[in-house]
Amino acid sequence: MKVIMVNGSPNINGCTSVALKEIEKELNRHEIETEIVNMGSKDIRGCVACQKCSEKGCCVFDDGVNEFVDKCEKADGFIFAGPVYYGSVNPTLTNFLTRAFYSSVFGGRKVFRLKPGAAVTSARRAGTMTSLDILNRFFTWGEMPIISSTYWNEIHGATAEDAKKDLEGLQTMRNLANNMAWFLKIKQLSIKEGIPLPESIRTHHTNFIR
Repeated sequence: MKVIMVNGSPNINGCTSVALKEIEKELNRHEIETEIVNMGSKDIRGCVACQKCSEKGCCVFDDGVNEFVDKCEKADGFIFAGPVYYGSVNPTLTNFLTRAFYSSVFGGRKVFRLKPGAAVTSARRAGTMTSLDILNRFFTWGEMPIISSTYWNEIHGATAEDAKKDLEGLQTMRNLANNMAWFLKIKQLSIKEGIPLPESIRTHHTNFIR
């Protein structure tokens, strides 16, 4: 089993990294493979709603999103983590996820469906709850079970050294990892027992007028 973790912070060794590495240690203890993808410093443009992904099977912009979606084919779970900017999750991460989710679904590649996901945010002080809410919306749209912990998945500090002193935050990350590991093992067992995944039907696409 493998979990891909996305670090959306441009500071790859900052507070967000502290949280992900704490999760990684616990997942590895459960013999679950992990990979951290650092994309916070990349120039990731937003979705322009061209819908060409439905024709090409991938996004028209080749800036790392398509490469990531390819990785997702063989992943069993995901953790998306990023810092708080002006009371919300940093735009680079939301640009990245918007295009990854949209292009994979409408490109006919359901690489996220029914795979567990967790959001993690870091902040000096405030904005983590808003950021978690935004990130969790990707999971609910993508048919992904959301993995929670014993507190909201957040860590606090202005520097990596600060984050390492957030004992409750680190504990939350370890519990998150344990919950993720348990869910993955249960899912693996259900597949061995022959329990099929539920059917997914997308035949209606309506708006509020018709």
